[in-house]
Amino acid sequence: MDSFKSLQDSISAALVSTTRSATQIGAADIPFQRSLDPALGNALDEQNARLLQLAQRLLENAAASSDAVGPRLPDVEAIDSNWRGVVDVVDSLLEKADTSLDEYTGVVKRLSPSVDQSATAPKSHFKNAPRNFQKPQLSFEYVPQNNDTGGFKPLMTSKPHAKVPIEDCLKTFKDSNDREQYPHPYRTEIETYEYPPSMYQTAEPIPYSPFESSIATFVDTPEALAMMLAELKTAREIAIDLEHHDNRSYIGIVSLMQVSTRNKDWIVDTLKPWRRRLECLNEVFADPNVLKVLHGAYMDIVWLQRDLGLYIVGLFDTFHAARTLGYTGASLAFLLDHFVDFKAQKQYQMADWRVRPLSDELFTYARADTHFLLYIFDNMRNELIAKSDFSDPEKDKVLDVLNKSRETALQRYEYPIYDVELGLGPVGWYRLLTRTPVQYTPQQFAVFKAVHKWRDDVARQEDESTVFIMPNHAIFSVARTLPEDKAALFNVTHHVSPILRARADELVRVITMAKAAGEDGPDMNETIKKIEEIKGSRKAQLQHASNMDVDPIPASAPAPVPALQQAPFVATLDNPPLRAQTSAFWGVLWSQATTEQRQPVSTLSVSLALPLPPLTAEIFADTAEDSMLNVERPQHAFVLKKERPVEDLNDDIFIVRHVGGRKRTRAEEPAASEDIAGGNEIDADQIMLELGDLRFRKKKEKKARKKALKKQSALAQTSSTADCLNYDDEPAFDYAAAPSVLNAQGMDADQARNGKKRKDKKIKNQGFNPYAKLQDVSKGLPRSQKESAGRSKTFTS
Repeated sequence: MDSFKSLQDSISAALVSTTRSATQIGAADIPFQRSLDPALGNALDEQNARLLQLAQRLLENAAASSDAVGPRLPDVEAIDSNWRGVVDVVDSLLEKADTSLDEYTGVVKRLSPSVDQSATAPKSHFKNAPRNFQKPQLSFEYVPQNNDTGGFKPLMTSKPHAKVPIEDCLKTFKDSNDREQYPHPYRTEIETYEYPPSMYQTAEPIPYSPFESSIATFVDTPEALAMMLAELKTAREIAIDLEHHDNRSYIGIVSLMQVSTRNKDWIVDTLKPWRRRLECLNEVFADPNVLKVLHGAYMDIVWLQRDLGLYIVGLFDTFHAARTLGYTGASLAFLLDHFVDFKAQKQYQMADWRVRPLSDELFTYARADTHFLLYIFDNMRNELIAKSDFSDPEKDKVLDVLNKSRETALQRYEYPIYDVELGLGPVGWYRLLTRTPVQYTPQQFAVFKAVHKWRDDVARQEDESTVFIMPNHAIFSVARTLPEDKAALFNVTHHVSPILRARADELVRVITMAKAAGEDGPDMNETIKKIEEIKGSRKAQLQHASNMDVDPIPASAPAPVPALQQAPFVATLDNPPLRAQTSAFWGVLWSQATTEQRQPVSTLSVSLALPLPPLTAEIFADTAEDSMLNVERPQHAFVLKKERPVEDLNDDIFIVRHVGGRKRTRAEEPAASEDIAGGNEIDADQIMLELGDLRFRKKKEKKARKKALKKQSALAQTSSTADCLNYDDEPAFDYAAAPSVLNAQGMDADQARNGKKRKDKKIKNQGFNPYAKLQDVSKGLPRSQKESAGRSKTFTS
């Protein structure tokens, strides 16, 4: 211990000294010092190489015991480009140190196989599985096989509550891809199922038992399973949920099942070797007298069939209810918060549910998923009934939720078969490629398909998820760069899984062979177009077959709603390209694009569902008056001055001045204008004289009013105080005729109050400027003098 302490102190002192020296060197002008002393530059280069070599050795040693791959640092410039690799190594070391400390301090304890889990409450803290964690599927009685190519045969050996015998349910049929498949064993029971009348009756929600004072039973033995089944048979409604793990398994694995009644909760361990015995739960799950409530059961239905051989008859999915009711959220966490005011810790949703024993946090989270679900169902059922119109099937929200739940229960699991040629299916390359905007050459396209197929094969062999073997973005990077050796491959993929590191040589050979085969390979766009045509033909055949053989509609299902007619103006592209070489909006932005590619893209030809009428010349032959959309025009009549009433002469006169164009001369002006009302001809000069006379009279009257106001103001200033107190004799203040203070025209503010016009200066009508004082500030410094070319400074020794 003392020797380790002394070694630690010596290393720390050396690191401190080195850091200080590096800081001092960094503060100096290194290029200037190199130019003064070439020997110093050589010494710096030698130390740089030595430090890079030490860093490279440290990274390689650290990466040897971690999942990361140490980057290569041949020179100083390579540090920036490979810095991500350095961070991965450091993060891996810190994670390993954290795990080792937890194991040393006892935070993480491994469960002995002889310890009874039902007798011990889970007390350990939440942690991910250790790196040497053994996969539980390896200990199953029926180890999952990932290379099955036929139809998925139901796992159940018996069929409780059957209307059709199990022997008739195991007859295969051909699907659209000409593959043999097994039908859904409970299809007839689900389609003819009639929901209980209570679904259409409003009732007071049954309160749930207090969450803090109640506990859940952990079912991990056949005896505990039998006791749970006996109690479930007495219930009329049950809530079910699953916890699934798919990060370290190719097809995934159901790790936990939660079941709740009105007064009790169960947590079922589905990772036991005898997990197939859970098939006995079909006595309750397929019982038409027991309503099953699940949330978001689309994948739960498939997982129950695939792993446990369980089927649901009488499903009510609260997810569909939330969507039908128009809630702002449809997650289970939203419903728990909305109805129960319970905050679900959804960070545990992606936890590793294979770890045993379950931590307190995981146990509580799993139990909360079903403990409140029946109470939520009661509230949502009442709300669906209140918002439904049972006289109209389209407004029957209860029926809508039940039909969608019925469709969810009819989901059927199929083996994931890899399509090498077309890449179709859930595990094929076609979906991944079409969702990513890339353009590959034939060689790159061949490498992309080959690497994708290699990843799927390795994942099936190792029983790992494809993303764990190699992430999707790594496949695109490999196809783009085409690495030729392991170093280039690791540099492209960055974070490398242990399986990829162990089989890197194999992947390099696959890439090399795909490059050679891709020289004369098919074009990516042509292949995608071919696949689209095949998909279209398959879809048409499937639709034709469904029209010829229509399944009978169950009595409880709603009448079929006629399909909506196509909108009259729906634009459709004529043979649109599957993937354009250039953007129709931006064109080509790359510098190496040719001149022909930079030409603007021609307008797309568009065909309308309803053709427009022919555009002929007669349509545009209307006169100007007819094109005014029948707007009623005001009728004006010109009246002579002598014929106008007296009150009209006092109105304001508005003169409309023609703006633009050249000024007309006297010879060009019209001699006379025709009266619109009576057709009388009037001399234009006479009109102008009358208008001018009227303007002159208006100005004269305005000056007289101003003069009278000035006299009244002078009398008010010289009058006695007693006279001023006589408010009845004081004339009313004329606000309209008073001079403006804010918008003083050619006056200062003080002079405007007294009505005195300035005579010393001729000020234009500028009005009041509230920002004038902002200009009375000191000016900023002028622009600094720029140095001219040539010698600017002289250094003396």
